Amino acid sequence: MRAVIQRVTQASVEIEGAIKGKIGKGLLVLLGIEEADTEEDIEWLCGKISRLRIFDDENGVMNLAITAVDGEVLLVSQFTLHASTKKGNRPSYIKAARPETAIPLYEKFKLRLEKSVYKKVETGVFGAYMKVSLINDGPVTIIIDSKNRE
Repeated sequence: MRAVIQRVTQASVEIEGAIKGKIGKGLLVLLGIEEADTEEDIEWLCGKISRLRIFDDENGVMNLAITAVDGEVLLVSQFTLHASTKKGNRPSYIKAARPETAIPLYEKFKLRLEKSVYKKVETGVFGAYMKVSLINDGPVTIIIDSKNRE
């Protein structure tokens, strides 16, 4: 699993002209799922996201996790995070999980993340054409891959 995590002051996802999910201060999480992903990847990545100390403390130092600032989370599926650009100029998405694999993992990820951050996670719609709006705070953008646990 790959996640792009952005610290935001606000974010929303729009589908066919209607707002589906919207948050204030918190994290926008773009999630890419590949065929090799398992529930172990979910556990590890949700734990990592919920404990990321990327919010400022009283001294202006990034030292607080999302739970410490009562932040919100917007989770958006994004298969293009698994794009391969090795050959040519047209990305290949061969590693991205097919919907029959990805949708159950996405739903489990959402539920696990809610347990990790102690609140409801807003979402888009898996596989839908979405317009994502955000105000990146900082900017702070972190990329995490569960297959590359640095």
